[in-house]
Amino acid sequence: MALLPAVIFSGCGAAAGEDQSGKTQASGTSDAENADKSSVETGSTGTGSSEDTALVTTGTGADDDPMEWSGMYFDTVISIRLYGDQAAEWMQGCADLCSHMENTLSAQKETSELYQVNHRTEQTVTVSDDLAACIEEGLKYSEMSDGAFDITILPVKDLWDFEDSSHEGTVPDDKDIQEQLKKVDYTKVHLDGNELSFDSPDTMLDLGGIAKGYISGKLKDYLTKEGCQSALINLGGNVRAIGTKPDGTDWTVGIQTPFDDRGTVLTTVSTADDSVISSGIYERYFKKDGKIYHHILDPRTGYPAETDLNQVTVLGEDDAAGDALATIGIVLGQEGMKDFLQKNHLTDTETVLFTDKDNAYTWYPSAPEGTEDEQ
Repeated sequence: MALLPAVIFSGCGAAAGEDQSGKTQASGTSDAENADKSSVETGSTGTGSSEDTALVTTGTGADDDPMEWSGMYFDTVISIRLYGDQAAEWMQGCADLCSHMENTLSAQKETSELYQVNHRTEQTVTVSDDLAACIEEGLKYSEMSDGAFDITILPVKDLWDFEDSSHEGTVPDDKDIQEQLKKVDYTKVHLDGNELSFDSPDTMLDLGGIAKGYISGKLKDYLTKEGCQSALINLGGNVRAIGTKPDGTDWTVGIQTPFDDRGTVLTTVSTADDSVISSGIYERYFKKDGKIYHHILDPRTGYPAETDLNQVTVLGEDDAAGDALATIGIVLGQEGMKDFLQKNHLTDTETVLFTDKDNAYTWYPSAPEGTEDEQ
């Protein structure tokens, strides 16, 4: 079982069920001072299946003995650390919620609600509250970005395969990409309460670019409502802090260095009651004729986004927003994303870390308090 250390890493990942962006768990050293020397483990408990009912946990939830659990959901490893005398009950609630969300939001799981929507026989369907809420958020950022983020990307996404561990792959035929690209258009999706309508039977949804953020937000809401005052959630690289550590100090989150060994720290941030979410081009990709083809697709072209960035990290209070914005940042590039944040008045609520192709990084609009880069 992979146990979460004091330094939690946020970085891009290799989850097969994701849309335009990927985030994965990486755990490292026990203190921030040794973060740059960290080794990394990832893993899951039991069989690693979301069908497991009995949780395998460590710890009691005491201040000096946190309860920890790792599991496999959404095609990626998640880890949760809880403090409190009801930690066992809360942890079971978190696992149940993860299972429910996977059965609701997965585009790949054939028994999920979203899969059934994508294989509908009628063009108007009634969906659950959670699916409606996640689709609403996805449509919001699709519209805000003028299609740089688009939850109807699935037909094009299915043409690409970035899962080869040796980073070898084949570029789909352009004719096929252009044909499937005709099916990508978020304006053909309409949501009115729980009633979801499609203008075309060819439209298919993939919420991978926002689902993990939506889910980590739901986990935060659940734990907060139950009275948990100290917890850390790592949902496939989407790191969400609840409160502070039991001693009152902030959590330390290390940002992964792109194209380096897992757990190599680019920089660290201190956080309490915020999320730290990254999207990057360096895990799921293949090389062809000397060019890197990464998994973050530009819905406007059907090809991997032409970007000047290796990674975008978003710090903020809204997990779903951070998830979508990290992806949008890769697609728009650094200057385009700065313009986007200004245009949509997001510079007061979101802090963004841009990592360029040389792994030089820039905070925008400024480095947050508690970072090693704070001015």
